[in-house]
Amino acid sequence: MDDLLAQLRALPGLTEKKRGVFYRKSRAFLHFHEDPKGMFADISDPNERIDVTHPAGQAALMNAARDRLKV
Repeated sequence: MDDLLAQLRALPGLTEKKRGVFYRKSRAFLHFHEDPKGMFADISDPNERIDVTHPAGQAALMNAARDRLKV
């Protein structure tokens, strides 16, 4: 997860208010949840939950974040 967080921190336009809680301007943009099935990220605009337990899901999250941020 540290590598994924580092990649997210490098994206322009995001501010990390708390560890793993990212805002875009003044609006919540992305945060994480852990449950028995694994680690999940909720990303907004539009809202989507992505399983980031494995590298494929982490790559999908990064693609979704870049797409929404248009970078």
